[in-house]
Amino acid sequence: MRFNPEKQISTEKAFTESLVKLGGKYKNFVILSANVAAPLGLATFDKEHPDRHFPFGNSLRAMIAAASGFVVRGKIPFLCGYGISVTGRGWDSIRNYLSATPLNVKIVGIHTGILNSQEGATHQPLEDISLMRSIPGMKVVCPADAEEAKKAVEMMMLDYGPTYLRLMHLPLPNLYDKEHKFVFGKGNIYKSGTDVCIFAIGTTMHTALDAAEILERKGKSVMVVNMSSIAPFDEDLVVECAKAVNHVVTVEDHQIIGGLGSAVCETLATHYPMKVLRLGMDGFAESGKVDDVYRKYGLDGVGIAEKIESATK
Repeated sequence: MRFNPEKQISTEKAFTESLVKLGGKYKNFVILSANVAAPLGLATFDKEHPDRHFPFGNSLRAMIAAASGFVVRGKIPFLCGYGISVTGRGWDSIRNYLSATPLNVKIVGIHTGILNSQEGATHQPLEDISLMRSIPGMKVVCPADAEEAKKAVEMMMLDYGPTYLRLMHLPLPNLYDKEHKFVFGKGNIYKSGTDVCIFAIGTTMHTALDAAEILERKGKSVMVVNMSSIAPFDEDLVVECAKAVNHVVTVEDHQIIGGLGSAVCETLATHYPMKVLRLGMDGFAESGKVDDVYRKYGLDGVGIAEKIESATK
């Protein structure tokens, strides 16, 4: 993957920068954190907005329960935790306390996907999208870069109801400039093409674009579509893009069951039946450096291109 930690920032860092900036504009939000103050750099937020950050340590369920109290008092709580924990151990509490009502709570999962490569399978959330999009009324967002993450955070401030924001710690190039608009329920055609359409989210937007370059050097015309709003889902755009190409592919740093691939297949099965190549995880991942792990599971540009070539011969 093309990244330079010295010149680029991750969606996690962009999230914190956004909250620091928005703290003066929106006085009614608070941060609740479960052991993620350090990786999110929340000390910066604490300096600018003291008394608006409440650390809960390992008490994840207590944090979720407390969020309902903050909502009753007119606050917008941002619940921040590791993706593996907040969506796993916290799922039943999120479902019953925050979503069934529903309450205006924002859930933030960090260190998601196999990008959390060196921590091993127990710390690599690959089912979080599936878990959260199965909850009625829950919005699910996975931004492709720092700019989109910042825009998504402000939209979360303005929108009522529970939302899950999936963030990653790897610094990546910005795909979008500051004029980019994020809208719940809308995807974005980042690159046009007429032969293959790749739907992607988060970091895999970058590797999908790498794959598109490789395939186009071999004569294929490739469309790349950013589906950062996974719930609600832009079914109209999926059908429109599918009708414009011969082959549809999904790529995600997540299990192929229940995530982006499932959302695209559900849409096309109803509105425009066609074969879909789903690329992602189909099991647990090993530990290792990010590039090595992505290469092993075929989620780097070369791996994606090879699988598409094989499937579209």
